Amino acid sequence: MTQDVWPLVHAERVALIEDLAGLDDERWREESLCAGWTVHDVTAHLVDTALTTRTGFLLGLARARFDFDRHNAAGVARQRGNDPQETLSRLRMVATRTSTPPAPLDSRLVEEIIHGEDIRRPLGLKHHYPTAAVTRALLHQTRTTTAFGGAKELLRQVRLTATDTELEIGNGPAVTGPALSLLLAVSRRTTALDDLTGPGIPTLATDEQARHLPPPRRPRGR
Repeated sequence: MTQDVWPLVHAERVALIEDLAGLDDERWREESLCAGWTVHDVTAHLVDTALTTRTGFLLGLARARFDFDRHNAAGVARQRGNDPQETLSRLRMVATRTSTPPAPLDSRLVEEIIHGEDIRRPLGLKHHYPTAAVTRALLHQTRTTTAFGGAKELLRQVRLTATDTELEIGNGPAVTGPALSLLLAVSRRTTALDDLTGPGIPTLATDEQARHLPPPRRPRGR
């Protein structure tokens, strides 16, 4: 089943809206885990991706000369309100949408969880993600190639073992920790490496450094 991802996506949107509603404007200006993007910028990106359709994505990418970063920056500029409350209102309006760019539907869940943490971690906000949702997102990331923001190739070098669910995937030295931290780490959020242990950590850290890539902003999330 793929359509069953939408209730999980919608629940995460609603949870993030509730967390954002309590912020003052100064906190919206804080840097997120996405290099160069504030909390406000990431929120605008989530509005933009929630509105994106397959056709609209392809047209927008063509206008951006097939540069994903330029495409995403244009989306942020388009959906960023004059103030945080306007952007938050826009996020509320799209919370139950089921439109998607041309990507596997599970990428929508990855998008919500990863960007949710891009916002929450710098702000010191805690959120309980359902184990099934995090596991599903992690499995999607590890089945997706590096070229599309995933970690399929990395799983030939390390073995990921979640301490909070029965999940063990990959080959090589172990990297152990909470499933959410594993998801963040394979999605190029190096701050999550501090949550992990095991002999595979140097391989994972080296892989992150070797790619020299900013946190993925492609429409499939991550």
